[in-house]
Amino acid sequence: MGRFNLFIHVFSLSVGIFFFSDLASAQLRQNYYANVCPNVENIVRNTVTQKFQQTFVTVPATIRLFFHDCMVQGCDASVIVASTPGNTAEKDHPDNLSLAGDGFDTVIKAKAAVDAVPSCRNKVSCADILAIATRDVIALAGGPSYAVELGRLDGLSSTSASVNLPKPSFNLNQLNSMFASKGLSQADLIALSAAHTVGFSHCDKFSNRIYNFSRQNPIDPTLDKQYAAQLKSMCPVNVDPRIAINMDPNTPRNFDNIYFQNLQQGKGLFTSDQVLFTDSRTKPTVNLWATNSQAFEKAFIEAITKMGRIGVKTGRNGNIRFDCGKFN
Repeated sequence: MGRFNLFIHVFSLSVGIFFFSDLASAQLRQNYYANVCPNVENIVRNTVTQKFQQTFVTVPATIRLFFHDCMVQGCDASVIVASTPGNTAEKDHPDNLSLAGDGFDTVIKAKAAVDAVPSCRNKVSCADILAIATRDVIALAGGPSYAVELGRLDGLSSTSASVNLPKPSFNLNQLNSMFASKGLSQADLIALSAAHTVGFSHCDKFSNRIYNFSRQNPIDPTLDKQYAAQLKSMCPVNVDPRIAINMDPNTPRNFDNIYFQNLQQGKGLFTSDQVLFTDSRTKPTVNLWATNSQAFEKAFIEAITKMGRIGVKTGRNGNIRFDCGKFN
């Protein structure tokens, strides 16, 4: 009987968690700020466009910032918070040290532009500004535009210990497990992975695939041979770890479905990319989206919208930060 009661307790607790998260995400809606800051999306877009004109890095940096934020404690801008003497924040976790400063700078400048409008001052969360900016950089790079849901509050905690992100070496089971824990499907995983169609990585993130993959195969046999040789020339053994390599060797400045065509050719930079083609469970989707950009864009919009609903903070679980980099 005791075991049955324990089951009921655990079951009701898990239902409660999902019910609460559904309630939280239910507050998200388009035009959330219509009555307090009706022009917020234009204000953010103008700032993002100016930043984009200064450097293309704005695009991958902002997308990656949004992903690293949402996948850890939800979309609450906790990844932007700076560490203090008493707390090591998310941004100083080893997995976040490679986040480009242009992503943070984009959000901080957009927040300043929003707060410069008297009616908008301290009315729009950093989390929502990051969500809008992410949509805008994707569109600026030639990707799909979409209506962004708003209504998130900023989180009240940010700790390095809470960071648990997908690794470049992950296999499909590991990827599926991590994405499923956030309410994301395998299709969402494949679509969101295509954000690697823009941006760059550092040699140490994939060097094992070109130098010491296994005893029998120093080079990962799923890598295209010419591509592997190209990577070795750009990443010699004792390369400066700051050297950056485009993740898409063909159209690194376009948000497009060429990512999937690269996978078909053995040109996925990470193991976690190439596995989407080598694993029979995901290969048909890769093949479909490699030839059908409309189907990919539709799936991507659905996936990034779902990701934007993860761990939304409401009520007393969050607030609107005056400064995105520190708690009020």
